[in-house]
Amino acid sequence: MNTHAVPPSDPSVLLVDRSHTTHWLLTLNRPEKRNALNAELIEALLTATADAKRAQVPLLVLQGAGANFSAGFDFTGFETHSEGDLLLRFVRIETLLQEIAYGPFATLALAHGNNFGAGVDLFAACRHRYCALGSKFRMPGLQFGLALGTRRLAALVGESNAYSLLETTATFDGEHAQRIGFVQGMRAQEEWPALIDQIRTSTLFLPAESRQYLRDLTRSSATRDGDMAALVASASAPGLKERIQAYRAG
Repeated sequence: MNTHAVPPSDPSVLLVDRSHTTHWLLTLNRPEKRNALNAELIEALLTATADAKRAQVPLLVLQGAGANFSAGFDFTGFETHSEGDLLLRFVRIETLLQEIAYGPFATLALAHGNNFGAGVDLFAACRHRYCALGSKFRMPGLQFGLALGTRRLAALVGESNAYSLLETTATFDGEHAQRIGFVQGMRAQEEWPALIDQIRTSTLFLPAESRQYLRDLTRSSATRDGDMAALVASASAPGLKERIQAYRAG
């Protein structure tokens, strides 16, 4: 196996606004690639979440620069990577999703444009989720045999809705997302600063210790190891590159 080491994070792919003590604003900054998650962006996000833990930041806000929130896994040059390299990339994405979903901070994701795959999983891992009018979402991972974020999605929208979305890998819009509970509402992008203020105010309404109790008691961490095991089992099955190639050709 010719697996590369985890690359250092590249700060240019993620803008981190730490100007507020109550919240940090993380902006995915690869607009030319529709904010697709390459190795550098994944590591930059992991670094930012670790820094936020140490700084005890109450709220993390995630958004995307350019035309959308995130186009998901960056397949650029995947043909040159070994299956071990690709497996590591997917493991680091699952690690990131777990840091976002189970971290000691509240999270708010703001989506716009067309969003795919692991980018949608990143959005879904956040506690508060809003999208702009015209936003669309699609999760095609199972088309190439990848189990990423599946149980978190089922917990979020219900087993039946999750099964329907993943079985057909259908594109769904903001209205449908709101009906099934995938987003809590739709807001025009010019309304996002006011929305951030609203979520920040509700986050800070309780004292820090009570906020931690609330997060711990209203979400289950029992599936963390199971989610990672499912991801590794699906991504490490022989023929990952061929499955990705077939999906992209289709």
